[in-house]
Amino acid sequence: MERESETSSGAYVRTTRDITVVVQPFYLADQSAPEERHFVWAYHVRIENNGGEMVTLLTRHWVITDSIGNIQEVRGDGVVGEQPVLEPGQSFEYTSGTPLTTPSGIMVGEYHMQAESGEQFDVDIPAFSLDSPFATTQIH
Repeated sequence: MERESETSSGAYVRTTRDITVVVQPFYLADQSAPEERHFVWAYHVRIENNGGEMVTLLTRHWVITDSIGNIQEVRGDGVVGEQPVLEPGQSFEYTSGTPLTTPSGIMVGEYHMQAESGEQFDVDIPAFSLDSPFATTQIH
């Protein structure tokens, strides 16, 4: 069963196969230069193993879309240079970031995991908004 939600703190949560991914994005004004079309966000991720079997995070896949529809895909081994192993009840946390040339965007992705049994599966990363104070809202 998959569940997705946004918390009152602005964190985005998605659970796939008893693996919960919690993402909290932050706009980094001190690293951004809006006059040069350079907007930077950090995002803090917590991956929780709420299942009964050890899992290893093998790879990541991100789809980053800016506010005018430009798409960047990022694939790679592990996260922040690690392929964390999570025993049942354990979690792993990391912080990373991304720049955009527009004042807002969205990110979504998945982690490719391997269970202790050898089975491999994907865990969804919830879609989350990248909104700066310079973003304008348009309702059509």
